[in-house]
Amino acid sequence: MANLLKEKMLEAFRLLDQILKQEVTLIMGGGGSMILAHGFHLGTADIDAIPKGIELNELDPLVKQIAKKLEIAPDWLNPYFSTFSHTLPLDYGDRLIEVFSGKKLKVLALGKEEMLIMKCFAHRQKDIPHAKLLIKKSTDIKMVESHIEGLMKKRIPGAQDALDFLDDVMESVNEGT
Repeated sequence: MANLLKEKMLEAFRLLDQILKQEVTLIMGGGGSMILAHGFHLGTADIDAIPKGIELNELDPLVKQIAKKLEIAPDWLNPYFSTFSHTLPLDYGDRLIEVFSGKKLKVLALGKEEMLIMKCFAHRQKDIPHAKLLIKKSTDIKMVESHIEGLMKKRIPGAQDALDFLDDVMESVNEGT
């Protein structure tokens, strides 16, 4: 399946908005957030979002219906990033960015700091360019670093690796590589 670009994501949200029976909010992270909230010009395989106001088993058939209509992956919308949601700051909601608002559907994307925290915890090779771009977009690095250090003190698994990833990426940005 082809990567989802901005217009295809928004079209999928419009279609979902039309078939929802109740009000739903999606908290979006991942590549979708990078594209819709932070202006990155890239594509993504899927949209990582945690639904509020609907159960996953109710949402899944709607997602598959839209996938068929738009000829996109059946899991184009999934909650996979929830794996790392425990690493988010308690006040992450203060930095959410509205990227879609319809009659029944609202989509809110994570802020730059939260996206950088998530990239640090994932610490995959493919996350390095995204982390660099986030750093160059005036992300509050001190807040991100302080938050990850706080998670280390709480003995959150992966926090040291996340901090090491951030340090490596910061060094790379400062060297201009």
